[in-house]
Amino acid sequence: MTAAFLLTGVASAQTTLTVITHDSFDVDKKLVASFEAAHNARVRFVKGGDAGELLNRLILTRRAPLADVVYGLDNSLISRARSADLLQAYKSPALSRVAPAYRLDDAGLLNTVDYGFVALNYDRAYFQKAGLALPKSLDDLKTPPYAKLTVVSSPATSSPGLAFLLATVNHYGEAGAWQWWREARLNGLKVTRGWSDAYNKEFTRNGGKYPIVLSYASSPAAEVFYADNYDAKKLPAQAPTANLFLPGSTWLQLEGVGILKGARQPALARKFVDFMLGAGVQADIPTRMWIYPAVGGTPLDPVFKFATQPQLSAVKPGLTANPQRLVDTWVTQVLRAR
Repeated sequence: MTAAFLLTGVASAQTTLTVITHDSFDVDKKLVASFEAAHNARVRFVKGGDAGELLNRLILTRRAPLADVVYGLDNSLISRARSADLLQAYKSPALSRVAPAYRLDDAGLLNTVDYGFVALNYDRAYFQKAGLALPKSLDDLKTPPYAKLTVVSSPATSSPGLAFLLATVNHYGEAGAWQWWREARLNGLKVTRGWSDAYNKEFTRNGGKYPIVLSYASSPAAEVFYADNYDAKKLPAQAPTANLFLPGSTWLQLEGVGILKGARQPALARKFVDFMLGAGVQADIPTRMWIYPAVGGTPLDPVFKFATQPQLSAVKPGLTANPQRLVDTWVTQVLRAR
């Protein structure tokens, strides 16, 4: 009886930390188990949709937070999260090992965990079989013979989609961007709800009919990594997909982890933020989520030779001050346009 009571007491003393993430989040279960053992805790993960959907859910539930910690909000969404007063500040000591250019927020509302480059990918086999030269500009994508070849995710519900929207506005200006989007959609540009639908369902590599897809500059490396008989010591000459770095189509995305206001376990939440910037998770990120670890000096798998990086255009002042206004305008000027 005494032993059973003691065991029950230990079990009940275990704390549950709830972490809400976007749907693409993935981390080695062994690493999570080590965190749980170190802190006598259980980590419960909740998937909140694509990053844009995740933020919307957090705003709608801010009076009764769904979690203690959020991972996956990025530099295109942080201004809206800040305006909604969703986050409480905590700066992890590990931020000292993150380059200043990659830090999301001076106050520590979001601690940068990783970064990536949103970019258009293309299916090499499709273009080779069609005998079609690669497009050279975004304008090419809305004219024959490229007009019906591209799928992107929605800026209203997808963080890559929002990043692409910001890139086009940065490139064309607002009026020019709305014109490009309207003409592109009229001529066959496909817009999906999220990245997964675009890449895993609509892209020709996965049985779809669109050989150009909005994804990440590291996606070609993932295509090689997940191929049959992958061997880091015997890399192929090229990946089956490649990046299409058209001017005005790429964007630097910084993803972070933060503590929600009203968190029930704030002390444990701070430990989890540190955990996400720790060596184990940082080394796990590249070949699990196919983005770059934020902490400098973290090793990369050799397959990242296929993850070419774009030359980024300077971001115009004020562009990211209110991304939601741009999304709302996109909905009225593009999505609902006739």
